[in-house]
Amino acid sequence: MEEWKIPTSLGPPEAKENTSSSMVTCDNLECYMVLTDAEKTAIGSICFLAGPVTLLENALVLAVIAATATLRQRPSYLFIGSLALADVFASCFFTTSFLDFHLFRRSDGPNAYLFKLGGVTMAFSSSVGSLLLTALDRYLCIHQASSYKVLLTRRRALLSLLILWSATIFISFLPLMGWRCPTVLTPPCSCLFPYINQEYQVCWTSFILVLLALILGAYALILLKAHRHESSMTSLQGATGTGHARMRMDIRLARTFGLILLILVGCWLPALSFMLADFSVVLTHTQKRAFAFCSTLCLVNSAVNPLLYALRCRELRIALMQLLHRLCLIGRCKKSTEESTPGFTSTEDNNCIAISEDEMSRTRTTRLNSVSEVVNHQELNIIK
Repeated sequence: MEEWKIPTSLGPPEAKENTSSSMVTCDNLECYMVLTDAEKTAIGSICFLAGPVTLLENALVLAVIAATATLRQRPSYLFIGSLALADVFASCFFTTSFLDFHLFRRSDGPNAYLFKLGGVTMAFSSSVGSLLLTALDRYLCIHQASSYKVLLTRRRALLSLLILWSATIFISFLPLMGWRCPTVLTPPCSCLFPYINQEYQVCWTSFILVLLALILGAYALILLKAHRHESSMTSLQGATGTGHARMRMDIRLARTFGLILLILVGCWLPALSFMLADFSVVLTHTQKRAFAFCSTLCLVNSAVNPLLYALRCRELRIALMQLLHRLCLIGRCKKSTEESTPGFTSTEDNNCIAISEDEMSRTRTTRLNSVSEVVNHQELNIIK
């Protein structure tokens, strides 16, 4: 039997193991606060660094998409916006609740704790779900290039996002709605999360694993299609020509998708493995501390997502530069207006207004080619 005795000091709880039984008894939430002082410092540094960076990156992506009408109309960027929104929630909910529990050792009641945990679960579930929608969008663009616009309209994209967020919110708050551990803190409760039924934990873990498997399958089909297309183009053009002057498109695509999938699996698989193991074995203190570190990798994944899915898109980078340019023009005009004499309009003000109106006109008339349009003209040469 593994039994915790709550010390009177503020130090971490001591574990006492007995191999005669596999039962686990726990009187309060301090049984789950297993980090040492050194581990608190390390894990706190990770959260304090990754949390604000994740928030700023994804907030910037959301601002660019919201401020650019052409991007708001395209399903691909609606999915990227959903991913950014989920990662914003993840940076807020995970960082505050994780630090509050493990570092500041705050013991909330069952409903308060399950509400916080539900917010974290919703954010990460929606993040993985948005990654799946992004992968399916790229799959349709490759395999159904001629009918891509008809199959994936803006209305259908919004409907899919509504279904995704509704499902993840419902699944995430099931423990708060009643599917919680019947014995409060003892088995069949989870050894990793207070008040959580192990059956619910296995169901949610399996749900995330299915989403990850679908993402891997979608990118595998994309790579297969790209390889076949490149092979046919090479056979038509022959061994000479531009084929040797640059790397094959399918190889570049494989490297890009390989990096995406490596980061995705590397960040999620360790934590999910511990959650599955919790159902079949009794985790030791060392394993629980390892899980705490692995769970921060999910936050790191949310920090990397904008770099992999948003800022690599040329259209979004152009929209970002245009937005920054407009903000600079507005700032210049405001500054010159404050410095000018009241009641008179300076020449610089007129120039700023003219520049701003001209820039806004060019922005309104600029139409970036969508992924589907590029595919219609150049088949699979859509990856920039």
